[in-house]
Amino acid sequence: MPIINRIADFAEDMTAWRRHLHMHPELQFACFETAKFVVERLQDFGVDEIHEGIATSGVVAIINGKAAGPTIGLRADMDALPMQEETGLPYASTVHGKMHACGHDGHTTMLLGAARYLAETRNFAGSVALIFQPAEEGGGGGQVMVQEGVLDRFDVQEVYALHSGPGDAVGTFYTTPGPILAAVDTVHIHITGIGGHGAYPYETADPVVAAVGMVNAIQTIVSRNNKAYEDLVISVTQIHTGTADNIIPDKAYINATIRTMSKETRAMVHKRLTEIVNGHAAAYNVQAELVYEYGYPATINDAAKTAFAADVAREVSPDVDDTRQYEMGAEDFAYFLEQRPGAYLFIGNGDSAGLHHPAYDFADAAAPAGASYFARLVERALPVG
Repeated sequence: MPIINRIADFAEDMTAWRRHLHMHPELQFACFETAKFVVERLQDFGVDEIHEGIATSGVVAIINGKAAGPTIGLRADMDALPMQEETGLPYASTVHGKMHACGHDGHTTMLLGAARYLAETRNFAGSVALIFQPAEEGGGGGQVMVQEGVLDRFDVQEVYALHSGPGDAVGTFYTTPGPILAAVDTVHIHITGIGGHGAYPYETADPVVAAVGMVNAIQTIVSRNNKAYEDLVISVTQIHTGTADNIIPDKAYINATIRTMSKETRAMVHKRLTEIVNGHAAAYNVQAELVYEYGYPATINDAAKTAFAADVAREVSPDVDDTRQYEMGAEDFAYFLEQRPGAYLFIGNGDSAGLHHPAYDFADAAAPAGASYFARLVERALPVG
């Protein structure tokens, strides 16, 4: 694997950074100590500008090249997940109930590695904006950074990101043009009936049977309303109701996650859910409220930038798949790609536990490959002379 030699020289430093971050996870927008660590490293590297407090705890750093030119954005997310780590590693999380189970410690480390190299060499014509983002795991920190104007403020012309990919060999890359990750929406259904004694159901308006009927009908959206060639996932993940075997409750709650790839499918699901909830409420003589929360949009790679990014990745790894099937997970880097052309790639993490698993750990051996990819991306996109 042709890692950039200078980056290989400080691979041990990158491992130390990553393990420090792993031990000190922070959630959503409250990535203050993580941001402080990032800023200290950037100051050590001698970057040209550091801008703090964006989207509460986000950081943007600017490195200028040897000549004037456009600006490329490179983004890494910094936040962890609210779950208990079960790796047993000597550098496991020191914060109860929080862990880096999605590789954001590694993402931040790869971008720091690229920053160190680019600040030393500056072998490019233009500027690079290093975007360290909080709140990817819920909260939409990417959207907030875009709304606060980071792309316009720093004149970012195109933008790129990497994500850990368990199951693929360490340091390999994969991506695809067009949609690579789904839009994600959340559904809440609140049902209110009339409770009573379990022996006298005719005196009640039972929210339990209404909830069961709604859930069964919701499953038909995929099988009967969606076009066979349009990807759609609807998963009902929570039903809460009742307190005892002989009491018919007066309330029930249904929760679901919706994953779509197109705006048309997204709109269809919202329409059908409204019809199902209202229709079943009338049929079962209950009241029902549908709360449909639109979340992250689909992550859509620019075709030309994806081809370019994959070509750059091949300089780092002989194993690059740029026709990988898209996935139904979601990512708030989508907000950046809605505003600027760019590409989102995965970097192999080896035979590790999966993302969001309590035994997951980012592969430190992948970090030099990711940093090399980011660095070469800038040098190739902004050549000198």
